[in-house]
Amino acid sequence: MLQSKLIGETKKEWPNEATLKSHGLLLKGGYIKQMASGIYTFLPLARKVSLKVENIIREEMNALGAQEILMPLVATKTLWDMSNRYNTVGSELLRFKDRNGNDMVLSMTHEEATVFSMLNEASSYQKYPFSVFQIQTKFRDEARSRGGLIRTREFTMKDAYSFHTTLESLDEEYDKFYMAYNKIFKRVGLKNVIAVKSDTGMMGGSMAHEYMLLCDAGEDKIVTCSNCNYSANMEVAYTNKIDAATIEKRDLEYVETPDINTIEKLSEFLNLDASKLGKAVIYERLDTKQTIIVFLRADREVNETKLRNLLLIDDEDLVPKKPLDTDNIAYGYVGPVDLNACNVTVLYDKSLENEQALVFGANKKNYHLKNVNIKRDVKDAKFVDVSKVEKTDYCPICGKKALNITNGIEVGNIFKLGDKYTKMMKMTYLDETGKEKTPIMGCYGIGVGRLIASVIEERATMDNINWPVSIAPFDIHILPLDYTKNDEVKNVSDKLYDMLSKKYEVLLDDRKKSLGVKLKDADLIASPIKIIISPRNLKENKLELKIALNEQEFIDIDDIESYISLKQKELFENLNKEEK
Repeated sequence: MLQSKLIGETKKEWPNEATLKSHGLLLKGGYIKQMASGIYTFLPLARKVSLKVENIIREEMNALGAQEILMPLVATKTLWDMSNRYNTVGSELLRFKDRNGNDMVLSMTHEEATVFSMLNEASSYQKYPFSVFQIQTKFRDEARSRGGLIRTREFTMKDAYSFHTTLESLDEEYDKFYMAYNKIFKRVGLKNVIAVKSDTGMMGGSMAHEYMLLCDAGEDKIVTCSNCNYSANMEVAYTNKIDAATIEKRDLEYVETPDINTIEKLSEFLNLDASKLGKAVIYERLDTKQTIIVFLRADREVNETKLRNLLLIDDEDLVPKKPLDTDNIAYGYVGPVDLNACNVTVLYDKSLENEQALVFGANKKNYHLKNVNIKRDVKDAKFVDVSKVEKTDYCPICGKKALNITNGIEVGNIFKLGDKYTKMMKMTYLDETGKEKTPIMGCYGIGVGRLIASVIEERATMDNINWPVSIAPFDIHILPLDYTKNDEVKNVSDKLYDMLSKKYEVLLDDRKKSLGVKLKDADLIASPIKIIISPRNLKENKLELKIALNEQEFIDIDDIESYISLKQKELFENLNKEEK
């Protein structure tokens, strides 16, 4: 292709709205254009990359024996009522009425549609196991779209679904997808991806893993152990042991604390570390209007995912409590001893279980209570795990203090759904004896746009996208100096372009631009092989090559075709050799 005809202009300045490297480079390089919050047009460069990513995914799905289908983006309320998710999923599910007044949705996921599509298509056990997949647009009315393609409202996703007659069969297929995902991420050039146990969330099911790219740009927190292979999303990470900060039992003691209503103030006032204080975190559940008070050690944080799962609360129904005079709650001084609030669920985090003498609020303004021992001072108190794991905690697997907490971007997920959807939607098959049974399912997703952005986050500099050879928009970028002024440069460039285009995707920069401008734009297009043609080098019958981020080298014109073939092969071989 001639670069003068390429749609998508590069920009000199970094886009003001871009906070992440991938967002800024995709905008600056002319890959994407924002149409609305979290909604982007993929211009030609981005579309070429996305098609190559999709093809890699498709090849790995085909290798598993999964059959490709394509389901509608739009679904009916009736379909989502079959799984009871129309009313239980929050406002991220976009609901609307069609011209006939029918309630419709834009699908944010396709479990219902898949089961509906498979009804009566696999009525005999002989069809099982089988899996289907699609690469399709989805829409999630995300409240906080961010980072360009990292978190969008409209997105393209590969989602696959497997159907089984036994749990053992599901386990086998789950492991196959697990390994296939590792291959996919390796083929698109990602190194630092790990699979971690995760919360099943609104998807439901018995087990889930997320594939996380470990990088600073991620908003998820990933807990790993440097001594063993334990890894988990912070949402589900746990520890079996928390060292007590207070070890001597003492009698309860009231202490006056005038206007001391925060942990920071209390720590300074009493000259005590936060680990020796307790705190109350107060929520309201909107579905029942009930108050929830979580007591935990003051140096720890509530894990709201654990809390919601424990109380079976939907995401949107758990919110911080707004103080009311009618609550009978001494805000800023709430404690577990003699708590007399109305319509309250009280939970005690396990961080309190072995503490002998913490300081809590005394449920009276301007007073705190020292030496609180929950086991002794709160009748029938039960301890639950509703706090976030800390770096200083013990690994639950090996028991060592070797935990690390890093940021991560979710680039894929897999779920064991069981019979949640097939049972509710009455999908059945006949077993060997003719008895009607309900199949069980697995679910496997990869977001294409997020995967593209993640590749940039890991591999790029602030000036060079550095695509891997497998998904670069063009294989080769020809960059002539004085293309429109020097006949020899133009003739060599045109002949080289015609020759290489028979085998590769080639971009020829035929614009009236300086070589400096062309090189800067070339760093954003980031073809793995760049050929620079200049009058000076032509005098020696040489061409200048730059392979990926390596130093430039000079090759005889007569050897260029065979040399490029060799380098192209090496780039793919090196990609396949890269370890996670």
